[in-house]
Amino acid sequence: MRTAARGATVGLAIASVALLTACGTSQAGSTGGEAAEELGEMEGQLSVLAWPGYAEDGSNDPEVDWVTPFEEDTGCEVTVKTFGTSDEAVNLMKTGEYDVVSASGDASLRLVAAGDVQPVNMELTPNYENIYDFLKDKAWNTVDGENYGMPHGYGANVLMYSTDVFPEAPTSWSVVFDGSDEYAGKVTAYDSPIYIADAAMYLMEHEPDLGIENPYALDEEQLAAAVDLLKQQRENIGEYWSDYLKEIQAFTTGDTVVGTSWQVIQNVLESEGVSTAVTLPEEGATGWSDTWMIASDTESPNCAYAWLDHIASPEINAEATAYFGEAPSSDEACEYREDCEAYHAGDAEYASQIWYWTTPIEECIDGRTDVKCTDYSAWTAAWQEIKG
Repeated sequence: MRTAARGATVGLAIASVALLTACGTSQAGSTGGEAAEELGEMEGQLSVLAWPGYAEDGSNDPEVDWVTPFEEDTGCEVTVKTFGTSDEAVNLMKTGEYDVVSASGDASLRLVAAGDVQPVNMELTPNYENIYDFLKDKAWNTVDGENYGMPHGYGANVLMYSTDVFPEAPTSWSVVFDGSDEYAGKVTAYDSPIYIADAAMYLMEHEPDLGIENPYALDEEQLAAAVDLLKQQRENIGEYWSDYLKEIQAFTTGDTVVGTSWQVIQNVLESEGVSTAVTLPEEGATGWSDTWMIASDTESPNCAYAWLDHIASPEINAEATAYFGEAPSSDEACEYREDCEAYHAGDAEYASQIWYWTTPIEECIDGRTDVKCTDYSAWTAAWQEIKG
């Protein structure tokens, strides 16, 4: 399976959910923040901003192409620009040069708050009906009851371990936190401020007195506790990773024996005969669920809506998510894949254990109103402090 590296460096977050509004008209083809009421003729062109591997046109591999069929069906000529991090995607969308973007949860709310994307009338995208319910109407794709895009694929940041070192699967993230001393120098962690949420999730279960209810809603005291835990972990980290190829190499050589990972990395290591496995520990896991969003000032809204529906169609969604290495967004897509079980596609119980990336903001998303939570600027500064 071919895969693409996912970046996760993020920049400043929005300051308040109160900013998550935009203004405009209701007609497709106009600028603004209200969802379209109807669609019209295709404009003939579409500019796509995407994670690598999300909008393949056959130029990387002639057999991997779901852009050309879209062009043939709609008459919308597609240009694709890829980005390496959510921060880069947010900055590129501010240029006004792109019609649609594949946004992770650590970018989507910033795009909404800045007015860079518009609400989407999901009734104009027939394939939305088949999307898993547990991906719909979530904090990272819906604001004040308005949908802001089409769910794409999703996955968990699972715990990977060497089966030579761990004959039995670890049941807790403690092996990379409180118990990481035993594997000093051979522990790995995801290189991003968003990884602070992994520590917070662990503390939710092991230090309940901290009162953490959501790992993306941390007040100053809770953030400080997560930072302290990650500083302790730092002493045992052999290497942080964001490029999945580096983690594959580290587990292959034995330089790393345990740490956070993705299912697709395990698939690659397994195909190469490396003795590794992955598990979802008892505390749960963080993860991602990406959303295709439409620029608020797009001049090709009809092509944009057509793209969202195209990318959610069963065969295309199966192809796109398989190429990247994640679960598809519907059971219908699994009819075109043979590996859905490995990705726990459609398993609502499994999905309920995933805390999907969500941009931390000052207004606590866990419902608290008596304190201010720390935003991503604070998380970014904290991550720099952790790594030294």
